[in-house]
Amino acid sequence: MSDTDEKIEIESITSPNHVQRVNKAKFIAMRDALLPVLPTEPPGMSVAEAKAALLPNLSQELFPGGEKAGWWLKAVQLDQEAKGVIERGGKAPVRLFRTGR
Repeated sequence: MSDTDEKIEIESITSPNHVQRVNKAKFIAMRDALLPVLPTEPPGMSVAEAKAALLPNLSQELFPGGEKAGWWLKAVQLDQEAKGVIERGGKAPVRLFRTGR
C-alpha cells in the first residue's frame, strides 16, 4: 500500500463513538495547514476565514486548486473538536480556535 492509499481513523464531535477511515495523507496535510492559521483565543475565526487562510499553504499535489478542501477542512474540524484540540466560539457563525492541547 502506498503512502497516498494509507488510511487513518478519525472521530467526529457530532457522532461520538463512531470512527471513519479516511486518506491519511490528505487528513494530515489539511490538519497541518489548518491548525497554524487558527487563533488561540475565542472567538476565533470563521470556517470561511480559516479556509481562505490555509489554502495558500495546502499541498497542491493532494488538493489541486483547493479541490475538496472544504470537505477535508470539515473532517479535520470535527475530528480535532472531538479530540479537544480546537473549539467553537460562542455564537453563529461557527468560529474556531485552538485550545493549546
